Amino acid sequence: MERAQGQLEAEMQNLEEEKNRVIEEAFIRAESEMKAVHENLAGVRMNLLSLQPALRTLTSDYNCLKRQVQDFPFMLDKAITEAKREICQVISEVSSTNQELLRKYKREMNLRKKCHNELVRLKGNIRVFCRVRPVSQEEQDSADSKTMLSFDSEDDAILYLSNKGKTMTFELDKVFSPQATQEEVFQEVQSLVTSCIDGFNVCIFAYGQTGSGKTYTMEGVLDDPGINQRALRLLFSEVTEKAPDWDYKITVSMVEIYNETLRNLLGENPTDKLDIKMNPDGSGQLYVPGLTEFVVQSPEDINKVFELGHMNRATACTNLNEHSSRSHALLIITVSGFNASTGNRTQGKLNLVDLAGSERIAKSGAEGSRLREAQCINKSLSALGDVINALRGKHSHVPFRNSRLTYLLQDSLNGDSKTLMMVQVSPLPNNMSESVCSLKFAQRVRSVELSLSSSFSRRHENSSTSSSPTHDSVELDSPPVTPVPLPISRASSAGSTLSSASRTPSISRRRSQSQLSTDRQVDRASPLVGDGGQDD
Repeated sequence: MERAQGQLEAEMQNLEEEKNRVIEEAFIRAESEMKAVHENLAGVRMNLLSLQPALRTLTSDYNCLKRQVQDFPFMLDKAITEAKREICQVISEVSSTNQELLRKYKREMNLRKKCHNELVRLKGNIRVFCRVRPVSQEEQDSADSKTMLSFDSEDDAILYLSNKGKTMTFELDKVFSPQATQEEVFQEVQSLVTSCIDGFNVCIFAYGQTGSGKTYTMEGVLDDPGINQRALRLLFSEVTEKAPDWDYKITVSMVEIYNETLRNLLGENPTDKLDIKMNPDGSGQLYVPGLTEFVVQSPEDINKVFELGHMNRATACTNLNEHSSRSHALLIITVSGFNASTGNRTQGKLNLVDLAGSERIAKSGAEGSRLREAQCINKSLSALGDVINALRGKHSHVPFRNSRLTYLLQDSLNGDSKTLMMVQVSPLPNNMSESVCSLKFAQRVRSVELSLSSSFSRRHENSSTSSSPTHDSVELDSPPVTPVPLPISRASSAGSTLSSASRTPSISRRRSQSQLSTDRQVDRASPLVGDGGQDD
C-alpha cells in the first residue's frame, strides 16, 4: 500500500507539473495572439483615418457632378444654338462661292483635257507599238523554229531582227514580247481610248502578215478579250464615274471592207453595199447612209454586237492561215456627252480596225475569188502606205480617196486625231521577209506628224463631193454570209459622222492581164511585201 501510495503521489506530482507547463504555454500563446490582434486593430484604425479624406473628396465630386447634371439641359441648348449658327454660316459661305467653284471646275476640266491631249501629242500623234506573237507548240516541234527576234533588256522600245547574217535595229514606241498579256497591251493604249470621251477622234489598228496575231490582239478570246472589248468596258467605267455631271451615250457600228465594198456587219442583210456621202447638215463631214448603230449600255450588249459581227465577217482558208480574214473589219464607237451644269457637249469617235494583210500569192495559194480578194487587200494597204508617205512628206495633197479604207479613216489620220498602229510580227525565220517589211513600214508611220496637215485636211474634206468616188474595177463576188438578228435597242441608222474610203479612177487597174502578171502586181502593190490576210 505504501509503495502504491508513493507511486500515486509521484504520478500526481508529474501531472501537476504537466498541468502547470500546459497552462504556461497556453498563456504565452494567448498573450501572443492578443498582441497580434492589438496590432491589427491599430492598422484598421489608421486605415479609417486615411479613408476620411477620400470620402470627403468623393462627396465633393458627387456634389459637383450633381450640379453639372442639373446644368446639362442649359449647356445642351447653348451648344445646339452655337452649332446652328456655325452651320448657317457655312451654308452661306458655300452659297456665296458656288459660282466661283463652278468656274474653277470648268477651268480644271479644260486643263485636264489639254494636259491629257498634250501628253498623247508628246508621245507622237501616230504612235507605233510592236507585238511579237509566241511560237506555237506545233511550230516548236518543227525544224525551222529558231526565233530570229531579240529584245533590249534596258529599253522596251528596241527590237533586234537577225536576217541573212545581219542584225537590224528597229526603234518604236513600245515593243511587247511574246510573254506580254492582253492586259499589259491594253494598259498602254487605254489613254488613247479615254481621249474619245473628251471629243477626240481615235484610231487603233492592227497591221501585219497573216497569222501574226492581229485578230487575237484586237478581239482576243472569250476568257481573255482583246482591245475591242476592253476599250468598251473602260468607256463604260469612265462614263459611270462621270455620271453625276455628264450624260453619255455610246453607240457601236461594225463595218467590213470586202473587195473595196462597204458592208454593214450589224445589218439584217450584210451583203448590201453601203455608200459614203456628204452629211446634209452642212458640217462637211462624211457619213454612211443605212449604217446600223446599236446603243450599248452593258457588257452583255457588247457580247451580242460582237457575236453578230463575227458571224457576218468574211473569212476563208489559205495555205498561211486556216481562218484568214478576207477583209478589213472596223469597230466604230461613238461617244456623245452632255454636261447639264455647264451646257458643254462632246462627241468623239473610236475606230478599232482589224486590218487584213497583203499576201504573196505563191505562199498563200490563193486562187479564184481568193485571188481577187488578195488583190483588193493589197491595193487598199498600198493606198494606206501612200497616205502615210504623203503625211510623212508633208505633201500638199494626201490621197485619202484612193481607197475606201483610208477614206473611212480620214478623220482619224489627220488634224488633232489620235492614231496608234499595232504592228504584229512573227518570230519564225520563214516569215522574216514579211516581218522586215512590216517593221520598216512601222518606222515610217512613226515619223508622221498629223497636226501639221490638219488645215489642208479640213480644206480637202470640205471640197469633197457628196458621193463616194467610182472605180472602174469589175464587181467582185462576196462570200455567202448568214445574218443573225440582234435583240438589243437600235439607234438611228443614219446621221453618224463617219469618214470613209474609196478609190480614184487614176489608180484603178484593168484585170485583163495574165495570171502571172496579176501575181506580180499583187506582190508589188503592198507597202509590206508578203504580209498576209488575217490571224485567228
